Amino acid sequence: MEISETFFTTPAGYPGKDEKILSVLEALSDMGIAYRGTTHEHADTIEACRGVEKAIGAPICKNLFLCNRQKTAFYLLIMPGDKPFKTKYLSEQIGSARLSFADGADMERLIGCRPGSASMLGLLFDREKQVRFLIDRDLLAEEYWGFHPCVNTATLRLKRTDLTGVFPERLGVTPEYVSLPRE
Repeated sequence: MEISETFFTTPAGYPGKDEKILSVLEALSDMGIAYRGTTHEHADTIEACRGVEKAIGAPICKNLFLCNRQKTAFYLLIMPGDKPFKTKYLSEQIGSARLSFADGADMERLIGCRPGSASMLGLLFDREKQVRFLIDRDLLAEEYWGFHPCVNTATLRLKRTDLTGVFPERLGVTPEYVSLPRE
């Protein structure tokens, strides 16, 4: 995979022209959140992101957009990229049975991301606060986290303290912490 040189903390430094990415970078800058980013070929799986992790110096987080069976409750779960996910462990902790992956139309409508590009940064687009934000506690051991800026041809490295403090606070979102096993 070809990966660009990294860019830093200013939307003007972003080498592409994707409007969605630019809007995410501008929002982060407005919040005073520093980032390091890179552009690359489409990377819609954790496996495809291994080289990107090295380029940005941070682990890429797995971002799962989930819903209940009735599609009346939506969840964005972030967790370590190398950790397997089993719905039963999450369901017990959040009190929602029969979780499944939400469809692409709901993902795009609620968090502005297409399948393969889900990101906690998509919470910028959840203006009606319809998505519960879930963080696996294992991520708290990392100083930096990696995310796509809602498009899977770029990846950003952001500081954990910004993503658990400034970012949700400015959005009016309260993260919920869960503990998922590594089984």
